[in-house]
Amino acid sequence: MNWMLLPYRRYFEFSGRSRRKEYWMFALFGFLVNLAITVLFGRTAYTTMGWSVGINTQLNGVGDAISGLFALVNFIPSLSVWVRRLHDIDRSAWWILLIFLPILGWFALLVFMCLDGTRGPNRYGPDPKNPYEVDVFR
Repeated sequence: MNWMLLPYRRYFEFSGRSRRKEYWMFALFGFLVNLAITVLFGRTAYTTMGWSVGINTQLNGVGDAISGLFALVNFIPSLSVWVRRLHDIDRSAWWILLIFLPILGWFALLVFMCLDGTRGPNRYGPDPKNPYEVDVFR
């Protein structure tokens, strides 16, 4: 649970590095909260399009408000953990702009979030897996 909430404690911290575990546990937390909001306040809707039937969930007024509030509260921590995650793989935060490139940009960011961080300190700070390790012969 600590890893899920760590980005909230580091709310406006855009410097430094974050491990994969911190990023993915935070993403899991956001998914679970959205799932809970949908289960509690959503209703199932069936849509037909030609010969196929689609099932989706629509939120009512209270569910929309809670979901919107959660998204608003979650925006800055999500952005900051993305930046720190990119720093961990020794990439600039400007790579986040790939989000505006549909499909290919999203896939590239997904790959970046899955990559292991650089070993030892890099230009963005010490290794979050072992912050006390110092490379003397660097």
